[in-house]
Amino acid sequence: MAFTTGWLRFGSNNGRMLLHTSRKGVGSTVGHDLTIEVTDWSVELDVPETGPVDATATARVELGSLAVREGTGGARPLTGRDRGEIENNARRTLDVGRHPTATFESSRVVTGDDHATISGTLTLHGVAAPIDVEVREVTPDRYRAVTVVTQSAYGIKPYSAFLGALKVRDDVEVEIEVDLGR
Repeated sequence: MAFTTGWLRFGSNNGRMLLHTSRKGVGSTVGHDLTIEVTDWSVELDVPETGPVDATATARVELGSLAVREGTGGARPLTGRDRGEIENNARRTLDVGRHPTATFESSRVVTGDDHATISGTLTLHGVAAPIDVEVREVTPDRYRAVTVVTQSAYGIKPYSAFLGALKVRDDVEVEIEVDLGR
């Protein structure tokens, strides 16, 4: 995967960060698998002349900026009221009042022919833990990054309802798409 050297800053102005949740439990047919957009986030990437092996990346995610974009499955389609309740529940689950921001600091970049793995530390809910982010170039200047965040690894108890009959799965897929040509 080719890298341009220099300093880049990107985020919600030229990309999207989506969180994909799924459900489990005996009451899972009532709930929805969700696509939630983070509307306020940024990444700074510095790739020196020595190449991507010496690159650094930092990211900042404002957790109060969650917006439900889609809900699939479930007993009925999502309403505007449902979306608002889900967003409020997510903010409570993440304890946004005490932990409004998640951050990522890279520690290593490994490149392959068609991808890169950025390893680093994600700090979420006041807990720092290692994580890997897989990056691929989709088209020239357009990149897609994915990772999985396991909520319990950060001291987060996944949301549940109906006395635990409906639960959000512990793993949340994070997907970032960015167009560096914009």
